[in-house]
Parts: sequence; C-alpha cells; structure tokens
Amino acid sequence: MRAPVGEIEELPEADCAPGAPHPRKTTTLFGQAHAEAAFLEAFTSHRLHHAWLITGPRGVGKATLAWRIARFLLSQPVEGQDGHTGEGAGLFGEAPPVPTHLDIGHDNPIYRRSAQLAEPRLCLIRRTWDEKKNKFGAGISVDEVRKLNGFFQMSAADGGRRVVIVDSADEMNVSAANALLKTLEEPPKHSTLLLISHQPTRLLPTIRSRCRELRLGPLVPDDLARALDAAGFDGAEQSDALAELSAGSVGEALRLTNLDGLAAYRDVVALFATLPQLDRGRALKLAEACVGPANVDRYELTLGLMDRFLTRLARTGAGRPPIVEAAPGEADVMRRLAPDGFAARDWAVLQQELSARAAHAKAVNLDPAALILDMVFKINDTATRIAG
Repeated sequence: MRAPVGEIEELPEADCAPGAPHPRKTTTLFGQAHAEAAFLEAFTSHRLHHAWLITGPRGVGKATLAWRIARFLLSQPVEGQDGHTGEGAGLFGEAPPVPTHLDIGHDNPIYRRSAQLAEPRLCLIRRTWDEKKNKFGAGISVDEVRKLNGFFQMSAADGGRRVVIVDSADEMNVSAANALLKTLEEPPKHSTLLLISHQPTRLLPTIRSRCRELRLGPLVPDDLARALDAAGFDGAEQSDALAELSAGSVGEALRLTNLDGLAAYRDVVALFATLPQLDRGRALKLAEACVGPANVDRYELTLGLMDRFLTRLARTGAGRPPIVEAAPGEADVMRRLAPDGFAARDWAVLQQELSARAAHAKAVNLDPAALILDMVFKINDTATRIAG
C-alpha cells in the first residue's frame, strides 16, 4: 500500500506510463479545466461527494487530476474544526480563504509526503508487483482493498480528512469490487474515494451509482504539446501528428515518442501506399522488425499503428477523412484506398477482424512475423478487391 521512502522507484509501478513521471509528481494538468472547476465548485458549495469516478480515455490526465484533488483535500481543514486543524488553515485560527484552484505547491509538506507515498491520510490502491514472478498481478486483489479497513482505523485518530485513490478501478477482480462497494455504501466520516476508470462500463453498476462522475476528454494539439513539454519531451513540432495518432492521449503520445512511433507510422503508410501491388520486401522488413524478446514493444506498436491506419481508412471512406496527416502522403493513400462508403464498410469489417485476430495471436504466442505478414496480406487482398 505504501512503500518506504527510498524504495519507491526500485520497483515498477502499475499506475505509471513507461518513461513518464508518475502522476503524483505531476503538478500541472492540461486541457481538463472543466473537470477541475466542477470538483472545486462542489467543494466550495459544501456539496462534496464522498466518492468520485474519474473517467475518460487512457493517458488524458485522470490520475494527475486524482492526485491534485487528493493533495488539495488534505490541505484543507475539515468544516467545523478550528483553524489549527489541517495544514491549509489560516493564521490565528481564522477561516481560510475560499480556494479558487487545486494547486498546493511543491514546498507544501503534503506534496512532499504524497510524492514519497508517505502521507498517512492518503491510501493508494493499485496492482502490486510480484518480485518472484517479475510481473504485475493480474488485477487488484481483494486483499489490497481490505487494507482500507486498517487505513481508516489508523488515520482516523487526527479527525482530519482521508483520501483513497484506486488506480484503476477497472482492474479490480470481483471480490475486490464487492469489498470496495461496502466502503462506498458506508463511507467513513471525512473520507473521499477517487476511482480512476478507463472503461467505466466494466464496473459494477452499484459502484457507478454511488459515485459522482468527472469525465475527461482527449487533449487538443496545443495542450498535448504543453503536457509533453512538462514531462520533459519536446513535442511541439510534431504535436498535430502526435495528437492524431494518440487520439489526444498524453500517455499514448509519450509511448509513441519513446518508441519513435511517428517514424514507424510513416513506414506503415509507405508500405500500404504500394497496395494493391504489395511491396513484399517492405512487408517482410516490417515483420522481421517485430521478432524477438527485444522487440516486444515494437511488435505492440506495429499492431497498434496498423489498427489506427485501418480505422482512419474506414473513416475516410465514410466521408470523415483525418483533418491532419500523421505521415506525408497519407491523405492521398487513403483517398485512393477508401473512395466511397462501400470501401469504408470493407475496411471497418477488416479492422474488427484483424483486431480480434491480433488479440488471439498474442494470447497463444503466435510468431509475431507470421501474424504481421498475414495481416498485411489480408489488407492487400481487401485493397485488390476494392480496386477491382
């Protein structure tokens, strides 16, 4: 639940995108002002709900918002207590000013403690790392959720606020979900639960009904570029293309940046520009680049980029071509391969078929090169049929 100071970064963290700073260390949230304002309005109007479901696509700032809310709440005194309760109270016991934002600053002790997972009034529930198996657990177990019982008992001594972050609630198994539901049904006094969810429809309806939802959306290119810059990546020059391929997700944009995803997508577009006279040499090179343990990330990236290409093809044929090219010449390729609604339907059907095939192939450890080549050949067959 909480790691000792100095040991936090030694183990992988399930709630952190590879190569990105952890959301608990990210102080600025871009492009989600409406969600922050909605929470702040509830707080300042004394209508603070005990449970919040923070939803939206992966990588758009849900966890960053949860940590901002948690630090903010822990810096605020509990209503009805004197000004000396809570580190956010005013001097000489006077009521603190009405807050207008969620920022608390790096120099605040609450920020420092939460950044080190050492804040006693904050509990993080997430998948744990199994050192013996050298991998994360399949999901959030009931034992992790049951730790809340001890957390609430220990942290209640000071009478202050207590905050729980579940990242992500989608990963709870059935027993864990039922255990959390009991807490949601009878929340301890002065407690706030923040549930992060990428796919809220996977949650129990009873869990969703006991939470107030904060919905976050994809980032526009400018906000995406600012978020990448804050994370230490220079994405300004490529922000439009990154926003297109990442669907406005900072997490996905970081993954594309780390894996040189824009260059990989250019290779995919260049290959499919040869359809229906497939360049088999290019196809073989694309497949061979995904072979071996060292190329697992490249394999996943290639599958994802091929899926995106097919989706963009289908939308082009349906009269909704991409506003921004994610690779040079992409628009011409798509207009040629998806000239009408009939082609759009064919590409949409193929996209679903190949997506299911890729999921099955990964589950049974099918040879990556064989899968990539098979998918390329099926795409070529469809292009040949459309051209004929």
